[in-house]
Amino acid sequence: MAMNSNEHFKGAAMVLKHLRYALMGLLVCGSWVQANPLNYELTPQEIAPNTWVVTGLTEDFTPQNGGDIVNTAFIVTAEGVVVLDTGPSKRYGEALRRVIREVTEQPIARVYNSHHHPDHFLGNQAFADVDIYALAATIDLIKSRGEAYTENMYRMVGDWMRGTDVLLPNRIQTPGQERIGEHSLRFMAFSGHSGPQSDLVILDETTGVLFAFDLVFYDRALTTPDTPGLMQWLEDIDALSSLEFTTLVPGHGEVATSREPLDQMRAYLTWLDQVLTDSAAQGLVATEVMRVDIPERFSSVALAAQELQRTVTHLYPKYEDLFFAENF
Repeated sequence: MAMNSNEHFKGAAMVLKHLRYALMGLLVCGSWVQANPLNYELTPQEIAPNTWVVTGLTEDFTPQNGGDIVNTAFIVTAEGVVVLDTGPSKRYGEALRRVIREVTEQPIARVYNSHHHPDHFLGNQAFADVDIYALAATIDLIKSRGEAYTENMYRMVGDWMRGTDVLLPNRIQTPGQERIGEHSLRFMAFSGHSGPQSDLVILDETTGVLFAFDLVFYDRALTTPDTPGLMQWLEDIDALSSLEFTTLVPGHGEVATSREPLDQMRAYLTWLDQVLTDSAAQGLVATEVMRVDIPERFSSVALAAQELQRTVTHLYPKYEDLFFAENF
């Protein structure tokens, strides 16, 4: 069947887009790609019966790590495998699918995207043959920002992104209870990290595993580009603290069998809010706030200094505006 002119245009535009991405990858990686195979060495860890986590590095995106800085997970059920986040690239998603096959012969039943940040959904293409679920707000955010995120990932990690494009979730997940095989899953929507009703949290009440995703960073500084406010995030941490669980899977950092990640998040968010509030009251400019010393109690938190600088850029103007509104 002959294509009409509009179909020709769309096809040409897609080819040009991927060519642009590929050129970005070559510019970023340079000769490094020549000497290093682009292989994600993913090692799943069984943290509960039929429940596996692949733990990422507590680093920034680089051409060396290929964006392998995120935790992904999967649950093997009698109805098939439930995949929780798909990673930063098509290549990562394909590697994740291979390690799942090494663990079980069960087919992939469904995939969940926890939120709209690129390291959590850009592996979706590797799971194009199954339903991909996300909160409605998350789907809207991926739809509006996905292309820009993809282009930026090509700049940051280069050739690891070859062939990666946005694949939207095709099923809306609503809060509530659902049984998948022998696992009873509770789905919850929060707002502190990604925006209103954009943070999916899943509690597997069968195994006691709480998949907190990026509402919790553990020994890795949190990121703030989309938070509606640190106080909202603190409320969400308090809500998570009220849940009964035995194992906590953060979006970044090691899996824990205690409430230490929640305690650390609460302390870190409280400190960050106090720094921004006090700095605004003192009339400090942003560059001065960026140089505030990180307390010794957060010495184990990777990238604290770098993320403080970014957080000041994201949030400090709001704290300055609030101080002036309340005092002048």
